[in-house]
Parts: sequence; structure tokens; C-alpha cells
Amino acid sequence: KAAYRAREMTETVTRFAPSPTGRLHLGHAYSAFFAAEIARRDGGRFLLRIEDIDRTRCRPEFEVAILEDLAWLGLEWDTSVRRQSDHMADYREALDRLRNRGVVYPCFCTRRDIQREIARAGAAPHGQEGQLYPGTCRPLSDSEREVRIAAGDASALRLDAGRAAALCGPLSFDDRERGRITVDPVREGDVVLARKDIATSYHLAVVVDDALQGVTCVTRGEDLLEATHIHRVLQHLLDLPLPEYAHHSLLVGADGKRFAKRNKAKTIAALREEGYSPAEVREMAGA
Repeated sequence: KAAYRAREMTETVTRFAPSPTGRLHLGHAYSAFFAAEIARRDGGRFLLRIEDIDRTRCRPEFEVAILEDLAWLGLEWDTSVRRQSDHMADYREALDRLRNRGVVYPCFCTRRDIQREIARAGAAPHGQEGQLYPGTCRPLSDSEREVRIAAGDASALRLDAGRAAALCGPLSFDDRERGRITVDPVREGDVVLARKDIATSYHLAVVVDDALQGVTCVTRGEDLLEATHIHRVLQHLLDLPLPEYAHHSLLVGADGKRFAKRNKAKTIAALREEGYSPAEVREMAGA
């Protein structure tokens, strides 16, 4: 617990945290400069983190490319780069603490199982990423869980959102643009905190990383605003410092679609090959 409180929040610390699953595009550049500018304006520090827990999609060559693109754009960061894959022990420790609080449970469902359960229910509430998990495995007894684990059934670990809400009570967080936001701890349902194939998840890893790195202002796109409700709950359960947030608008192209890997947005590398200068690309990214 002392490690989480190692740094007093006396200076502004921001971070840019890309996943090495592809090349950076203008939307990434916008987000990186947004975070770096807040740190510069406040006289603080700007950090770089590589979020590479998903070893099925992350590639070392993409990490190398990310560093090259950021250096070409003229971005500098303080201290060494933190790579999530080097810190799995930190996430296991956090999971153990959540287990001890009784707010996680094993889920043996496949995606097909979840869809069948949703279909039987007729309709299900929707979260940020679609229909919420219906809680199929939540009622299993400890003995039923032990039998299935002993039999070798693969399981993820989910947050029991209802139990977590009861333990947390009223929560809120502050956003630089939106002001104080009241947390709805169950709005995203029982999210996965550790996948079947990976011993953590985005939600858990990012909360632990921000605390250990002393991040005081979490900057990211407004598409992740809903996830912050989950993260605030985890911060409370793990007794972590509460950062400030700044959810920025998303950069969009001429077609009105936001820049994203799945939309095959033009990469920084492609723009460089077309002869654009770093200054011109920074201007395209609104920096």
C-alpha cells in the first residue's frame, strides 16, 4: 500500500499511453500533444507508457515505430518508458486485494454463452461497448466455482459491480472541461478485470499504472469517459490517489469519422513519407 502513496500530488503529471497494435495516426498525435501541453503549461512532467498487455495483438516493431514517430514529431517525455508487460506482478497484487474485499468472481462464460443468456433475457442494458454482461456466473457458490476451476475450466475475473457499489458509497471525479461528475458504479456492469488469457485488463492495469507513476491528470479521449466511472470505483477499492481528468474531444477527418486504426486512418509514417514536415503534421493534429 505504501508504494501507491510514494509520491505526493504536488505537481502536474500527465501521460500518453498508446498500445503497440499498429502505427500512430493523427488522433494519437493530438492526444499526445494534449497531455504534453497540460504538463508544460502547469510546469509539470509528461510521461510515456506502452500499454502492451495484449500479447496477441501487440508487436515489438510497433513499439519501436511509436517511439520513432513521437521523436520525429518533437515530443519529449520524462524518465524511462513504462511497459505494462513488465509489471504483471503489480496487477496480480491489485487483484489479490480486490479478492480479499470480495468484489471479484470467476466467470466461465464464453462469448457465445453470454449472447445466449442475453437473448433469453429478451433485452439487456447497454454499456459503452454494447450489451452488458448479464451476471450469469455471479450466483455460483464457492463450491461450484472450486469444482469448475479444479476441472480446468478457463475463467476470467469480473468485478461484482453491485457489491463494489455498496462498499464504495457515493463517488465522483473532476474533469477539467466538464466539472465534477457523479459516478454511476454499475453503469458498465460486471466488467472483466482479468481475462482468461491475460492476467489483467485495461481497466485494472491503467488504474494501477496511473497510481504507481504518480499521474495527477489523466488525459484521454472523450470516448473513454464512461470507463472513468469504473476506474473511480477501482481507485476507491484499492485505496489509490484520485487524479484529475481531462477528456478531450476526438480528432475527426474530412469525412467526419474519428481517426482510428480500425478506420484505416493515415499514419504519421505515411504523412512523413509523403513529404510533410513535423511542424506540418503537428499543425494537422492541432498542436
